[in-house]
Formats: sequence, C-alpha cells, structure tokens
Amino acid sequence: MTHTPVLPDGWTLVALDSVGSTNDEAAQLADGGASEGTVVWAREQQGGRGRRGRRWASPPGNLYSSTILRPDCPAPRAAELGFVAALAVGDLVPASRAIRLKWPNDVLVDGGKIAGILLESAIAQDGRVEHVVAGIGVNVAFAPQLAEMRYPGASLGGTVEAALEGLMRALATRLAQWRRDGFGVIREGWLAQAGPLGAEVDVRLGEGLVSGRFAGLDHEGALLLDTADGPRKIVSGELLGRAA
Repeated sequence: MTHTPVLPDGWTLVALDSVGSTNDEAAQLADGGASEGTVVWAREQQGGRGRRGRRWASPPGNLYSSTILRPDCPAPRAAELGFVAALAVGDLVPASRAIRLKWPNDVLVDGGKIAGILLESAIAQDGRVEHVVAGIGVNVAFAPQLAEMRYPGASLGGTVEAALEGLMRALATRLAQWRRDGFGVIREGWLAQAGPLGAEVDVRLGEGLVSGRFAGLDHEGALLLDTADGPRKIVSGELLGRAA
C-alpha cells in the first residue's frame, strides 16, 4: 500500500499524477515566491529532460522530483549544489552496493546509471542566485535502457514513496552541511566516491575531445586533468565512459 511521503520539517510536497516536467513546474512555483524545500513530485513526466537537452524517460515506477532551493549565493556557486545533490542520491544507496560518482553530477551503482540530476538557476541582476531548481530522477522500480545512454541503467528497488522520503531527508542534511561547512567538505565527500585519481579519462567539449588523467576537482568544482600538454581545468563538459 502506498502512503503520503513525509518530508523534512518545513518542506512542502506538491504531488502530481502526471506533468510535462517537474523542473518547469517547480520553476513556475519559484517565480511565484514558493519557499525553499518546495518539492514537486510526479508519478510520470511527459517531457522529462536531462543535461544537454537529452530526453529522460519518465514512465510510472521511478522517482521524478524537483526541489526549490534558495541558497543566497553568487551565481558561480550554484553549480556546487549539483555535488550536494549527487551525495544525497548516494546516501540512498545501500552500503552493500558499489557507488561511483561521475563528474559533474551522475551517480553510478554497480556500474549502471541510477540517477540523473539537472540544476536550473534564476540569477538576479546583482549576480546572486534567486533560486535553483534541483531536478533529481532516480530509477527505483526499473532501469530504462536508452540507445543514447553511455552506461547501462541500474535501479534502487523499493517504493517510490520510500525513495522520495529518503532522498529529501538526505538532501536536507547535505544542504545543511554545505551551508555550515562550505563546499570543501562536500568536495571531499564527492571525491571519496569518485573515480581514482590518475585514471585515464576522456572529456567531450562540444565537438572536441580532451584526454588525460583525472586529477580531482578544484575548489569550485571544476574538473582537473593532467594532459599531455600540461594541467587543464574544465568548467563545463561531459566525462565519457573510460572514466568509469
């Protein structure tokens, strides 16, 4: 039997049977003044999307949620919340399963992709963040296998309601940690579950490809590579399969 998920104190659930995109719905609510911790949850999405405009298959059975965050930080720091969200997803996974976090915000379990994270921000004229919508999709009942995916899918198991409760509990805890201790602690936690330093990786930059050895993250979350031409910092790109 299903039940109404219980969210952290002060958080609000907007539960929908079907929606085009939970991110779009949450953005509209945020523009209207909805508070941090407003969570849009849908049983299915008709127009779910991931990073770079990719389609995110969203039939009933998996978790589709978007959470309004109001971090009150300069625009460049908004990207740090992707690492916060990735750690929260990782906190859902039983200790018996192998987790690997892939830059910038993928979560792999037992070698398969279990979640997608899409951050969309609204920036004020003074350069500070008005709000961030953190869209998080987690495979719960099944793992879609799409031709464009670079990894097989993986699923969490259990119920969507339990996954939503656990995810929001973990997200609230990780947000509090980020606010209290700063990005450095989040960065250390993320690196502890990322690929080994020195691993050979490929990064897609638009139509180009950069290869090198994984050298960690800088203090703002940029990917660091040791390439044949020397050290390189990558702010936006896509880490490809060799890094897993």
